[in-house]
Amino acid sequence: MDYRSSMESSETLRNKCAACYRQFNKMEHLVEHMKISYHSGHEPTCGVCKKHCRSFESLREHLIGPLPKQECKNIFSLRGCRFCMMILESPNARRIHQERCQFSSVNAGLTTRMAALGLRDKAMIDYTSSRSPKMVALSCKMVGGGSDGSLDLCARVCITDENDNVVFHTYVKPSMVVTNYRYETTGIRPENLRDAMPLKHAQRKIQEFLCNGEPMWKIRPRGGKGRILVGHGLDHDLDRLQLEYPSSMMRDTAKYPPLMKTSKLSNSLKYLTQAYLGYDIHVGIQDPYEDCVATMRLYTRMRYQKHKIEAYPLPADVQNRSNQVAWRQSEVERMSPNEMLSISRSDYYCWCLDSLA
Repeated sequence: MDYRSSMESSETLRNKCAACYRQFNKMEHLVEHMKISYHSGHEPTCGVCKKHCRSFESLREHLIGPLPKQECKNIFSLRGCRFCMMILESPNARRIHQERCQFSSVNAGLTTRMAALGLRDKAMIDYTSSRSPKMVALSCKMVGGGSDGSLDLCARVCITDENDNVVFHTYVKPSMVVTNYRYETTGIRPENLRDAMPLKHAQRKIQEFLCNGEPMWKIRPRGGKGRILVGHGLDHDLDRLQLEYPSSMMRDTAKYPPLMKTSKLSNSLKYLTQAYLGYDIHVGIQDPYEDCVATMRLYTRMRYQKHKIEAYPLPADVQNRSNQVAWRQSEVERMSPNEMLSISRSDYYCWCLDSLA
């Protein structure tokens, strides 16, 4: 290799992103990349080569996809957990960890538990089944309205706590005429809704429970009384309930970047549960309790990820040097790729920050 080629190779290495390992011909191109990539220690990271990935789906492709990095694939096949994507110390440690990492389906005990609570036959509301939970999961099941039955109407709602206890459950009587009960997936019959709780009544009870005695404008993630709400497609569920709740208090597995597709589209809850929890849901009639448990388990897994603690973890933090206004070209171009990564911040709220509250 001649002197010029050697210099070009050295310069390209210096312009290599310390997170995703993408290489650039010029330092200013790397700086622009860092401004818009929002790399941080909160991104899913390969346990072998330490490459940062935008989502767990992207990490999965890096490790076991059609065109994986071969060295990483070889190590992952021996010591990697296929649910949380962690690399363990040995194949035996991996076996023990993976057994603990895989959840069991709730279907086996679900029918018995629901029957005991009377949930199959009548509305049930119980706020005393858990000790004032801070995090709760919500799921609705919809029947169809309108001339063609395509309009979603909430007909059943369930709320659970972190320990899979049912906090609130009721059938809901829609304010419109039901034209399609969608029995094959909802299991809902006309008799279930005949004496069901009116939508406005259910809405008021859920709102009061979520706010927990605190005015809506005062609710905040840390230090307040309001409850963190977990779910999948929460915007749609709350819209059908005609209920408002602060987005800062919502943890939606359909919109959380690490759980989304590489195309930045949402994954189905069925897929997320199978891929990251290790069991199947939505086999036959779908139960909102089953969805609540799955979303809470996914949230809990994401919440307890171990990430580097940062004083100001979001770009919006006033004190954060990595706010795009502070990325002064002349100053940043003198930094090494690792120094740039150290001041870069995520563009989404990582759920691990809830464990610090």
